[in-house]
Amino acid sequence: MIQIQSPYLWASHTAETIMERTPRLYEANGYHGKWSYDYGVILKGFELLWKVTGESKYAAYIRDNMDYFIQNDGSIRGYQQDEHNIDHLNNGKLLFGLYQMTGDTKYKQAASHLRQQLRTHPRTSEGAFWHKQVYPYQIWLDGLYMGAPFYLEYMLHFEQEEEQDLDDVTRQFMLCAEHNLDKQTGLLYHAWDEQRVQAWSDPVTGQSPNFWGRSMGWFVMALVDVLELLPQTHPDRLKLIDILNDTMSALRNFQDAPSGVWYQVINEGTRKGNYLEASASSMIVYAMAKGIRLGLLQDGTWLKTLEHAYAGLISEFVMETKEGWVNLYKNCQVAGLGGEPRRDGTYAYYISEPIITNDQKGLGAFLLACTEYEYMLNQKM
Repeated sequence: MIQIQSPYLWASHTAETIMERTPRLYEANGYHGKWSYDYGVILKGFELLWKVTGESKYAAYIRDNMDYFIQNDGSIRGYQQDEHNIDHLNNGKLLFGLYQMTGDTKYKQAASHLRQQLRTHPRTSEGAFWHKQVYPYQIWLDGLYMGAPFYLEYMLHFEQEEEQDLDDVTRQFMLCAEHNLDKQTGLLYHAWDEQRVQAWSDPVTGQSPNFWGRSMGWFVMALVDVLELLPQTHPDRLKLIDILNDTMSALRNFQDAPSGVWYQVINEGTRKGNYLEASASSMIVYAMAKGIRLGLLQDGTWLKTLEHAYAGLISEFVMETKEGWVNLYKNCQVAGLGGEPRRDGTYAYYISEPIITNDQKGLGAFLLACTEYEYMLNQKM
């Protein structure tokens, strides 16, 4: 039975559960040592909890899991740079903290390999990164979280000021907001196809047909993470803050009133087959809590919205096992567009993907949300 003494009750409880249940994330069901972006979501939660508590066991968990992949020469087990997959950058966010903590140059060298990918990563005609080489000319909301915070942090840590192109980071958000936005609802569609050739893309707008909860979560998490790092003097900073406020306000309009959380297909509410979804809700709560902490969401009503949403995370999605572990229910396992005919972006598609317990993306987002929220509470004490 886990005994938690920390003031970070749910954050610590979740972290202890993850460490006991999956000491090696890469050996969990279905991963088989694959360099998967899922680990980065979990480990960013551990990194945040490590920063606010100072507990070295959380740093050790990050290092143990990353060292399976990061070789002594800085090469990365299972990583193929020429795949040009933006998802592959996400785990790289942990390398900065590991390098700072240990001084071991293998982490800096590994980060440089990931940075090199962006030097040759294919782009749309306006300069937005393709989501993957196998998904040409497409902007997916997911990709902003996978790539932009890593890209910005690498430049700030390891490149001279004259080498940095911070505008290239902010450009990714502005192009995404321009092309993926639905002006009627203020929500962003999951993806956009510049060439309008994908089966899921609207022939006029190029947009996919629905608002997937987790893709919206990826986008707002990316915004707050980048705004935390982006210099106050950057000319695009206010534009990104406006995008964050507009997007979060749109999401608040579709918050489920009874539960406080969000649906798998954000705007379809109680339509048959739709369900309240844990990973998206956790991501939105994290972005909201961090946005409040950083002074980016300044409207005084946000705190009440956050409190309702956080309570909903616990009551709607969390149960404890007989061992005292945290179980996080109602996670969409995966959803994407293209690659196979059924991934067509329809409502029927999004509700057809498996719903699982303790998905790593969901647990990582939940850990981030709990840590941000409980940090706010502890600051008030």
